[in-house]
Amino acid sequence: MNTPSSPAHGPASPPPATLDPARIKAISLDLDDTLWPIWPTIERAEATLAAWLREHAPATAALAGDPQALREARHYLQIKRPDLSHDLSALRRESIRFVLLKAGDDPMLAEPAFEVFFAERHRVELFDDALPALEWLASRYPVVAVSNGNADVHRVGLGRHFHAALSAREFGVGKPDARIFHAAADAAGVRPSEVLHVGDDAQLDALGALVAGLQVAWLNRGGQAWEHAPLMPHTTVPDLMTLCNKLV
Repeated sequence: MNTPSSPAHGPASPPPATLDPARIKAISLDLDDTLWPIWPTIERAEATLAAWLREHAPATAALAGDPQALREARHYLQIKRPDLSHDLSALRRESIRFVLLKAGDDPMLAEPAFEVFFAERHRVELFDDALPALEWLASRYPVVAVSNGNADVHRVGLGRHFHAALSAREFGVGKPDARIFHAAADAAGVRPSEVLHVGDDAQLDALGALVAGLQVAWLNRGGQAWEHAPLMPHTTVPDLMTLCNKLV
């Protein structure tokens, strides 16, 4: 008696993910590089901090007045203080304190120096599509900010569009950990499978949210290749208004 032969190929790949707008009851949304470009903002804030140090802590400015030196100090503390890994504000503040002490300046200046940086960090320039898309999304869904950064949506001036905001600093873990995505769903009062996560980072945002069981819209402004197959985002968009059109 002949038995069926095994197929020569392995198990079939899972079907590609497809966006299901009917299932979406809430939006979770990344901030940096999704609503605004982050590096021009950080570079401007670092330049403002350097100018402040030249005036108020000249020895520190001479030792570590350029942004690269402060970044190296922050990287050093990131290794020495893993407890600060999810709190970018504390990490930045302590890196300033570190260079103040090293230069012999008053370490109490770390707090006002950080506030100078932090105020400038919130003077963001939105992508052209960001505000109209955010207004459209917020008029139809509860929108929850989910960020590994330290931007405050209220200080940026966008707080009225958000139902809630979660940061790695306050929550204790950041993306791609599934817990922060599930917390965003809880904040919106829905199940994870009813959330569409929108973000630019292929690993932290898209892959993290996929593993957490959310639908995913990968915001790919630069036309980068997706490198995490067989997992695939449910949709890939070049801008946020394209996403809105897909949800109509």
